[in-house]
Amino acid sequence: MKVTISDVAKAANVAKSTVSKVLNDSPRISADTKRKVREIMKEMNYIPSSMATGLAKRSSKTVGLLVDMSKQSEFLNQFFYNIIGGIESVIGPLGYELTLFNVQHAEGEEHFLNRLVRSGRVDGIIANNSVLTEELSLALNELNFPYISIGEIHAPGSWVDFDNEAGGRMLTSHLLQQGYSRPAFVGGERNERIFTRRLAGYLQALRENGTAGSSDWIINVEANEHEGYQAALRLLQCAERPDSFVCMTAYAAFGVLKAARELGVNVPGQLGIASFDEYPLSPYTTPPLTSLNIETLRLGEASGSWLMERIQSGQATARQLLLQPELIGRESTAGLQ
Repeated sequence: MKVTISDVAKAANVAKSTVSKVLNDSPRISADTKRKVREIMKEMNYIPSSMATGLAKRSSKTVGLLVDMSKQSEFLNQFFYNIIGGIESVIGPLGYELTLFNVQHAEGEEHFLNRLVRSGRVDGIIANNSVLTEELSLALNELNFPYISIGEIHAPGSWVDFDNEAGGRMLTSHLLQQGYSRPAFVGGERNERIFTRRLAGYLQALRENGTAGSSDWIINVEANEHEGYQAALRLLQCAERPDSFVCMTAYAAFGVLKAARELGVNVPGQLGIASFDEYPLSPYTTPPLTSLNIETLRLGEASGSWLMERIQSGQATARQLLLQPELIGRESTAGLQ
């Protein structure tokens, strides 16, 4: 009867995960444990399966970019393609190909790990932090498998991101400096880290300015034109209305502009509008939108470079990079009249 990894683990009185780490020569396992497990493997004439040993020894020359196709906002935008361009500019000259994989959490973590990681289909993974959950990150850490998160993660691992909290402070402080005193915050899903970081910066700027915000002016909706329009239409007809908006995306800001025009609210004389991103037409709206310049190409370049270093060196030291956004002031926040 064929000897299995479970048989080896039982004979060595260790966990199956420990045997897997010994097979992959993990630095987390002591030399004594490695020696003991290897001796038992030899005694039992254990032949490791490709699933157990292949992760570190074979190369597909492929990097997987994980995308949840159920979240269209994550891949139907210019940022996504800038990131792809940045990754390709690094891995292409090294002989690697970038392949997109649709990963939906409903399929289960084990299915994802078996389909891409344990099967050896990819040598490394790059994924947005909405796809790369803490549980998946920990599982990849256990397998000593190379990955980079685009966006901050809590689990030990490497990630690249823009300082979204600083961006929230920058936009809100700019509005306050321009004379607006009642900024609202529109767009973003409550449990997403990018929203919580940007909102934290917004709230910090209000506190530092001694400005009392209103929880009624923090609107959690999908950050698109329709929801921005609906939120602004509602808030601008309240008895106590905001005099400015911090918008999660330029699309949400377009919706706010549309609502202001319909209600006869002058921008910027009666209402200031600022957005977290430039894309697609912030400089060309009427009036042009104040926004943040976020160079997503650099996120792709950094993630691709770090992943290649991780694959080629075999070293798993966690690294983090926070890039700073740049404020671009335009007419939409020129001040109250």
